[in-house]
Amino acid sequence: ICEQLLAAEQNTYHNTLLALRGFCSLHTQDHQGALQDFQRVIEHDSPHPNSCIKALCGRGLIRVSGGSNYLTALDYITACQLKLEETIFTIKSYVPWNQRGLLLKVLQEEGQMMLQKKRYPGGNSVSLQKKQTGLCTFLTLKVDAPGVFQLASLLVELDSSDEASRILCADALYQMGRGEEAHRLLALALSRNPQRAPVLARLALLQLRRGSVYDGNQLLKRVIRTGDSSCLLPILDIFQDEDRKLLQSHCRWRALAILKGKQEGAAIKEAIAHLSFAILAAGGYAKDCLLTRARCYGRLGQMKTAIFDFNAVLKEDPKNVQALSGRGFVHLALRQQKEAVQDLTSALKVEAGAVIPAILSLKPEAQGLVTGWLLQHGRAALTELVATKDLPGEETLRGLLTMAKALTKICQAAQHHIFYTDVLMANGRHQEALKHLQEAFGHCPAEDCARARLAVLQLQSRSVAEAAAPLSALARRDEKDTAFLLNFVDTKQQQHLAQAAAQEGKVLMKGHHYEKALGYHSLAVLASRDSPRYLRRRAACLMHLKKYESALKDMEKVLQGHGCNSPKTRAGDRCCQGFLLLALAEEEAAVQHYMEALQLDEALALGTIANCPGRETLTKTFHKVAQSNFEKQRYEEAWKITDYGLKIDKSAELQRLRARLKREASSCSIH
Repeated sequence: ICEQLLAAEQNTYHNTLLALRGFCSLHTQDHQGALQDFQRVIEHDSPHPNSCIKALCGRGLIRVSGGSNYLTALDYITACQLKLEETIFTIKSYVPWNQRGLLLKVLQEEGQMMLQKKRYPGGNSVSLQKKQTGLCTFLTLKVDAPGVFQLASLLVELDSSDEASRILCADALYQMGRGEEAHRLLALALSRNPQRAPVLARLALLQLRRGSVYDGNQLLKRVIRTGDSSCLLPILDIFQDEDRKLLQSHCRWRALAILKGKQEGAAIKEAIAHLSFAILAAGGYAKDCLLTRARCYGRLGQMKTAIFDFNAVLKEDPKNVQALSGRGFVHLALRQQKEAVQDLTSALKVEAGAVIPAILSLKPEAQGLVTGWLLQHGRAALTELVATKDLPGEETLRGLLTMAKALTKICQAAQHHIFYTDVLMANGRHQEALKHLQEAFGHCPAEDCARARLAVLQLQSRSVAEAAAPLSALARRDEKDTAFLLNFVDTKQQQHLAQAAAQEGKVLMKGHHYEKALGYHSLAVLASRDSPRYLRRRAACLMHLKKYESALKDMEKVLQGHGCNSPKTRAGDRCCQGFLLLALAEEEAAVQHYMEALQLDEALALGTIANCPGRETLTKTFHKVAQSNFEKQRYEEAWKITDYGLKIDKSAELQRLRARLKREASSCSIH
């Protein structure tokens, strides 16, 4: 019918017929033909408004099916601006009901994005430029709040029960400066659904804008109870900067007020919710709010969430002291030593004055754990630095100095003052180290570690023998600490110190003062860098004290350096090692060492054996080990042990064992 009328000579209702034919084509899925008809209507030189509205609505439907949602919204906004009632009539009359739901949803979403400025980040409006013909002169339009308001009004008329359309309408009214109308519309929506979070949040912001703080607070509480804080995200893109700042400052103030009062779980959770609103209002980053919220999460035991907030601050400000120390305390609560020390050390480097009070505010148990971890880390770093003579370690030393000074302020423990003194010594500030040591422990310290350091610091003005006494006392108790201190003594002084200590140790051993002598011998070993001569002396002292395992370790070090020693010396060391192994009931190993000693220097070995442990005693051990090998059919080894045993003493038992070995050997057949 439309085609016949359009083909007629009388060109009446041409645009109306084109629009009608376009919808006919659209319903028969001929989108190309429909689009051509709609386009001819829209681009006509003297357009007919009602026909243009139909054409715009039809073209919008085609654009929806093609995924051009933004252009669809533009078509319907233009239609509404021409005539809202006709647009409503066209949709109800010409758009099939099964396509209407998708259309309304698309228009809602596009209207929301237009208000949020997500379609055109460069400004608040966009222009659609086309040829200046017909309706397109009108289509050079601005998509702003009034346009979205008309679109939202259309959606409300089409479905008055749809809440999203009413919210879109209220948002558009707000951006148009018609806040009171937006408030009335939202209040009506709230009366229908009292727990709707998006409506509550908008009303709360409008109430704060009006100065109604109490009402705003009550509405925010209702939002919190719904548990849907994400509803704020689209709202904040719509509301103006000053209103967002108002919400941010109000929520932060409210959270701090809550935290000043009750410290119960429910109150902390409410404070967290307000802080979350403030952070969202600030665009996702508000340093003070993030720090406060992180602490709140820590109080609730949500440690990983607290770390997430501290990380957010540190991402923007890597040297933020509060975030570093706060994250360090969270790692402390999780017993993550490495991470806690790393954060607290970094914080101390930036601003120790802020970190020290924070540590002091912890419970005594936590304080002890923090200081213990920091001291352990600092001591390990300093020991490595001093031992390796690391020249580029100035920055490390500065950090250690800051840490050591902080530890002395946190806790006046002796070990903290010792550590601070050591760091000053490593920095080459010996006079400051001496002054601090004497202030902390007095001029005549009672503690061995303090006396030893005083001796090292005063070594230039004292004799080596005088310095050896306090250092030997420390060496007897803590060899590692003594070795660390000797790094501050030059090589020549260390040699003199080793000689003096060894001499004093020898004198004390003659007087049977073995415990005291052990300290001097240990000092001699440390100062001489494990000299075999001093290791032998200490091993002898340890044997007197029946500390055979320690003596054995010394002798093992001696044996490792046997390459350049004479056979006589090596034979004596093997006998000593054999005796220690006997004392520890390691008989097979002892026998091996005695056999090696006999090979190296038989006369010396026999003389040593006769003195200790005695020929008869050792021969019994040889017989026992040889018998064991015989029973295991290791005849060659048994023969060798028996042979060496008979060199020590012509034992009847060994002779009988050798006779048995001969008989066993004679019965063997060789293939």
